[in-house]
Amino acid sequence: MQVTVRYYAGARAAAGLDQEIIEAPEGGTVADVTDHLRHLHGAHLGRVLDAASFLVDEVSAGPQRRLAAGAVLDVLPPFAGG
Repeated sequence: MQVTVRYYAGARAAAGLDQEIIEAPEGGTVADVTDHLRHLHGAHLGRVLDAASFLVDEVSAGPQRRLAAGAVLDVLPPFAGG
């Protein structure tokens, strides 16, 4: 199944792109996708993913959240500022 991953701020810089479409296993979780992203993009993105929060179809999601085909996973690194 295909999942769209959108990167914001430091995640965008670490991945080197704004978004990508990846193949995920049927019934895959946020953790499955982030493990795949670590493999694709390396340690720098891995460090960002360790600190990031995630939205699935614009709803906050933890690592065990299952994804449906066509889901959108937003990667939100910690933001600073006031």
